[in-house]
Amino acid sequence: MAEINSASQATNGKVRSKKASARIDMTPMVDLAFLLLTFFMLTTTFMKPYVMKITMPEEVDNTTNQPPVDVKKVLTLVLGAKNRVYWYTGYAKPPLTATDFSSTGVRKLLIEKKASTKGLYVFIKPSAQSRYQNMIDVLDEMVIAGIERYSMIETTKEDTKLIKEMDLTSEVIVRKD
Repeated sequence: MAEINSASQATNGKVRSKKASARIDMTPMVDLAFLLLTFFMLTTTFMKPYVMKITMPEEVDNTTNQPPVDVKKVLTLVLGAKNRVYWYTGYAKPPLTATDFSSTGVRKLLIEKKASTKGLYVFIKPSAQSRYQNMIDVLDEMVIAGIERYSMIETTKEDTKLIKEMDLTSEVIVRKD
């Protein structure tokens, strides 16, 4: 554990004692440190995975007699390149409206549409150029805004064509909220 070395020296017949040097064995302290480290690592709860709850509809046997969705109550969000969200209500008719993706812009849009349209249904269409994070953020905004009915569907050729036309003719109304 700890030891003290002392040696005497003889010079010219005089005996002088050398100053004692203490040497401390650090092995037990290192052992204790590693024991504590492993104890705290094994007993600590690491970050729990956060999973968003998505309610899936029940499976229906008869799909032919389903009530149609009113086109006037549909909001379509098309996630585009460069963090852009294009949206339109009802059928896609130019000009589309685009907003830079920010939580306040999309949230404000969803809250406004929910307040003005009873029974709002939202179609989310991520394009091939959109980022995965934008899709996750839109799903988060659906929960925050309290939108209960939404679907994620594939982007149609018409949507892609409209977005390209709007970007080329620069008729897109950019809304920064």
